[in-house]
Amino acid sequence: MAEYIPLIMFLAVCLVLLAGYPVAFSLGGTALVFALLGQLSGNFDGAFLQALPNRLFGIMTNTTLIAVPLFVFMGVMLERSKVAEKLLDTMAMLFGSLRGGLGISVTLVGMLLAASTGIVGATVVTMGLLSLPTMLKRGYSPSLACGTICASGTLGQIIPPSIILVLLGDVLSSAYQQAQLDMGIFSPDNISVGDLFAGALIPGLLLVGLYVIYLTIVAFFKPDSSPAIPEEERQLEAGQLIKNIFQALLPPLALIIAVLGSIMAGAATPTEAASVGAVGAMLLAFQQKQLNLNILREVTRTTTEVTSMVFLIFIGASLFSLVFRGFGGDDLVRELLIDLPGGAVGAMFIVMVLIFLLGFILDFIEITFVVVPIVGPVLLSMGIDPVWLGIMIAINLQTSFLTPPFGFALFYLRGVASDMVKTTDIYRGVAPFIAIQLITLALLAYWPSIATWLPEQIYK
Repeated sequence: MAEYIPLIMFLAVCLVLLAGYPVAFSLGGTALVFALLGQLSGNFDGAFLQALPNRLFGIMTNTTLIAVPLFVFMGVMLERSKVAEKLLDTMAMLFGSLRGGLGISVTLVGMLLAASTGIVGATVVTMGLLSLPTMLKRGYSPSLACGTICASGTLGQIIPPSIILVLLGDVLSSAYQQAQLDMGIFSPDNISVGDLFAGALIPGLLLVGLYVIYLTIVAFFKPDSSPAIPEEERQLEAGQLIKNIFQALLPPLALIIAVLGSIMAGAATPTEAASVGAVGAMLLAFQQKQLNLNILREVTRTTTEVTSMVFLIFIGASLFSLVFRGFGGDDLVRELLIDLPGGAVGAMFIVMVLIFLLGFILDFIEITFVVVPIVGPVLLSMGIDPVWLGIMIAINLQTSFLTPPFGFALFYLRGVASDMVKTTDIYRGVAPFIAIQLITLALLAYWPSIATWLPEQIYK
């Protein structure tokens, strides 16, 4: 029975979280309770906890994690700068003559916001407030409108610079080094956040392309579900339309290219690029006349709150992983995964199913900090590519964000949608997009080079 204490501990954390307690305190508190009980019963060595100060010092001095508050600041500032509003209006004018054009516009704006902000909740809420009333007013099917907004809003999980990729990059780097040391490789290779950013680019664009193809097919076979904008409402001279497109698209595109381009060209680290993004977001807000002392104070406060939450979860997760390891959890997980039929393929499948199910009750931050450090070293020691593993996890978590009844994106949209939109409309609307996500996961599983080709070309 004692050897299964780590699994009991993991289930206990899930139950405490379901009871509604804060994540960081649930992780740390559960770990301390099990450590105390284990010490009293002689199943736990308290010396493991002596490593906690060094771990916390490592977290606080980790230069990669400085990118987190900077990317959060960039995203919140862009959210306040009305960029989404201008983009949506312009794209609607550009694609409005097509059936399904407004849905395509929402998807493309969601992609640009994902590449600008990287924050799922903010993107879904912003798109829900701006585009849902417009889509319903234009005669769009409520389910199609809701599904499009939820799916495009969650693109922030996979399209860089995504915060989840920053956190995954740091966690997978440690897991990869540990896996190589376990295999007797004492000069281990490394994986960077830039590797994950490059690896996520093609899968992210593939997802956007599949979304657009689906919306086009729906518009062709069910024209009443996604009508074109009436001609009298989109009468705009060609010159003025081009001018509006340049004014709306160029500033955010320039910011995205500056951030991602500097990372992929090797001119800047993710942390340095994040600082460029933060300053660029302020300049963009200033250009839109949306920057003043009150907005700056509000953005700074929100950034501090989000960053504090992330680092507090980091501390709780570090304590949890130490106690988990002290009970022999690493060895237990390794034995369970290695003994599965199918070798690395079977182990990867089970881990993907586990992460998908945990995505219903845990946020991506908890899964990144708690689950990935446990299963990552085992999978990587079985020969799985770290970049491919990271992208698979990111898309998997994006899928769980959309899946009823607990998908976080559904809750975000339900919170801002009007009463005329039923919860069943949201559930029906996301179903086809979940299928698209699963198809993308299957393609990525069959052709790992979709994720690994670009990092290999850039970073050799």
